[in-house]
Amino acid sequence: MAIQQSQIIEALSTVMDPDLGRDLVSLGMISEAAADEAGNISVTVELTTPACPMKESIKQSCIAAIRAAIPEASSIGVIMTSKVTSSCSHHGGHGEHGHHGSNGGHGGHGAPQKIELVNVKNIVAVASGKGGVGKSTVSVNLAVSLAASGAKVGLIDADLYGPSIPTLFGLQNTRPEILNQKIMPIEKFGVKLMSIGFLVDPETALIWRGPMASSAIRQLITDVDWQELDYLIFDLPPGTGDIQLTLVQNLAISGAVIVTTPQDVALADVAKAVTMLRKVDVPILGVVENMSWYELPDGTRDYIFGRQGGEKFARANALPFLGSIPISGSVREGGDAGTPFILSNPEAPASIAASRVAGEIARQISILNSTCTVD
Repeated sequence: MAIQQSQIIEALSTVMDPDLGRDLVSLGMISEAAADEAGNISVTVELTTPACPMKESIKQSCIAAIRAAIPEASSIGVIMTSKVTSSCSHHGGHGEHGHHGSNGGHGGHGAPQKIELVNVKNIVAVASGKGGVGKSTVSVNLAVSLAASGAKVGLIDADLYGPSIPTLFGLQNTRPEILNQKIMPIEKFGVKLMSIGFLVDPETALIWRGPMASSAIRQLITDVDWQELDYLIFDLPPGTGDIQLTLVQNLAISGAVIVTTPQDVALADVAKAVTMLRKVDVPILGVVENMSWYELPDGTRDYIFGRQGGEKFARANALPFLGSIPISGSVREGGDAGTPFILSNPEAPASIAASRVAGEIARQISILNSTCTVD
């Protein structure tokens, strides 16, 4: 008896997506299931992000389920592909009424027009309460890690007063091209980049008041030809001022990532950032603890800034904890040399931790997107 496609589908309907809590078949993740006359089965599973940390275990579960249900199969091949899901904000989620271009549906009482980026599936804001916690370093390595996994990624440096993305990518004197009145993002390491640092002289200090800064940020978003992106990451300036508010109120943000160090001073400021994001209904994807410890040559850890502050803060505020990234010389060297440490030193503990954090962020976005009610 030849193996039927329905038998394969039935076997796969017992495999659950560990995050979404439903089986792969009802989630529409099986894009191909077939068997040839010799009994060789081939299956293609389409995950919701290429950076899925559960990829290998889902694959093994599929093989085990088919093997158990169809013992006569000669061979079982499972190919894992991905198609990144879109944020709820594309479907009018997150308390947004109405559809694109309908004044956000707030009865038009002078509410700011939401900036629509139709080709961008997910917008992720990376925020912190205070400066110096390594937020830009986290943003850069998150972007590079997602791009390396196969996602289409863009990164906007929203810090007008201290843009660091040009330095972190080794692009200090680069200027973008203008095509058809659109600014072309600069691409490096597979990431499309935009920063005020590409548009003004690095030596020039920007002395702008709030409204000028807000309109400059709007232009960095709307005047750039991003084309299709799975993830657009915003490296926000520290704090909770004009620029942060402009962005979180005017953009359909899929979720925000909070970066902190373990110390109390940083955590006190992070609480303010969390309050601001909750006030404007931006979902918080979770907390990343940066500079968690310094690894000494003998392998022991020195907890310079205290221990597990970020993790405790996440728990106290009912937020997912996305992971800890240790501090090391390679992180600074990578930043100074313009090559993110995740690329220049992929085996280092900080790099392994950072790519795990990136996978965790992608996972939280997929979970959030799965709760959207598509109209």
